[in-house]
Amino acid sequence: MSQTLVGSRYELHVAREGAAESRAARDYFAVHAGDAEEAQEGEDITGYVHSFEVGSTVDGPGLRFVAFLTGCLLRCQYCHNPDTWHKYNGHPVRVSRAMKQIAKYAQVLKVSKGGLTLSGGEPQMQRPFVMHVFRRSKALGLHTCLDTSGRLGEKFTDPELMDIDLHLLDIKSGDPATYERITRQPLKPTLDFARRLSVLKRPMWIRFVLVPGLSDAHDNVEKVADIAAGLKCVERVEILRFHQMGKEKWAKLGLDYTLGNVEPPDPELTERVRGQFRSRGLTVY
Repeated sequence: MSQTLVGSRYELHVAREGAAESRAARDYFAVHAGDAEEAQEGEDITGYVHSFEVGSTVDGPGLRFVAFLTGCLLRCQYCHNPDTWHKYNGHPVRVSRAMKQIAKYAQVLKVSKGGLTLSGGEPQMQRPFVMHVFRRSKALGLHTCLDTSGRLGEKFTDPELMDIDLHLLDIKSGDPATYERITRQPLKPTLDFARRLSVLKRPMWIRFVLVPGLSDAHDNVEKVADIAAGLKCVERVEILRFHQMGKEKWAKLGLDYTLGNVEPPDPELTERVRGQFRSRGLTVY
């Protein structure tokens, strides 16, 4: 990865002039044909990366090297990185180049009991690249973590899932209609993936984004809590409070941001939701 990739996950990344996506994509909400294409199998394939951060403490245990990959099927109303929706909006990076950058920090990551997290966008959109980077990172002794909505979990084999140490699984709603309203995608693939991880006994942290007026309904939260409680190996639940840090990106991309007047959840609402998860015996952050 080049130094141009260093920076905040919140920085706007506009496609390179002349890139296929920037020429073809008029409707930013559409899923483009190139987004779903997988790289050819090989040892040094190319992935597409928005940015990376070193030293994160919010994307898995310990200090993390976090790479934000581009490409996502979901169109979440509160997405703070809509510039990651299309794969070719990222920097092309070969596996060998990515590993040279990761290896620089391997020792400090291990000492801190941290490791590598691949986030997005949706890293499941780039399965071959993800698995090559994870396997080489594990050879360096690094803990591996995938931050995902699980929408494309069926693309991964059981042995591949066994090579991932931790899944940060984002379950955005327990009610299918609410899930589709938030994401424009169905809930079922995420639930299927969650249950598959449970059967395989893969460690999970469940993440739930709390948005007043959108995901905060008592019954909706109850359903998410029931889902989480029914899974094996859920180590914790993280309640992520809605914020407006992505609002400016939507404006710069010319997108209609429907949550512009929504305030972050107040302490009373946040504690109510945490209590709903705690009532199932879950560890909540």
